[in-house]
Amino acid sequence: MTWPRVDGMRGLELGSRGEMRARLNGLVLAGQKRATAGILTEYEVEKEELEHVGERLALLDDDGHRIGTVEVTGLSIHPFIEVPWDFAAAEGEGDADLDEWRAGHRGFWEDAGSPVEDDTPIVCIRFTLVDVVEPGA
Repeated sequence: MTWPRVDGMRGLELGSRGEMRARLNGLVLAGQKRATAGILTEYEVEKEELEHVGERLALLDDDGHRIGTVEVTGLSIHPFIEVPWDFAAAEGEGDADLDEWRAGHRGFWEDAGSPVEDDTPIVCIRFTLVDVVEPGA
C-alpha cells in the first residue's frame, strides 16, 4: 500500500480519521503544530521512502482533499524513549512533558495496531506550513 498522492505530492494524513485529524490539521493551519512522528517500520511495510528536507507534502482531510501544504525542514530517527522534548513540544499538541507525550503516542499507536517499545525507531519530521487551500478552491 502506498501513501496517497495529491497535486503531485505525497499526502500527509495526521492521526486517525475524524475528530483527531480535524484537531491536528487545525493545529497545523494555525501554525502551532510544526512536527509529526511516525514508526520507521511503517515506511518499510508500505514501501515508502523517508521524507527529505525540502519535500512538500499535501496536508489531507478525511476525504483526501488537500487543505494545505507543508515543507519538510528536518528529519531524524530516534528510539521511542529518546525522542527529544524539543521535538515533542514542536508537535504542538499540548503535552506538558515527555511522559505525557510518550503516553499519548503509545496509546495512539497501540490503538492503531502498532504498539511501540522503548527501542522502536521513530521518524521525527519537522515542517513548516507553506500554504492553505481555501475550501472549494
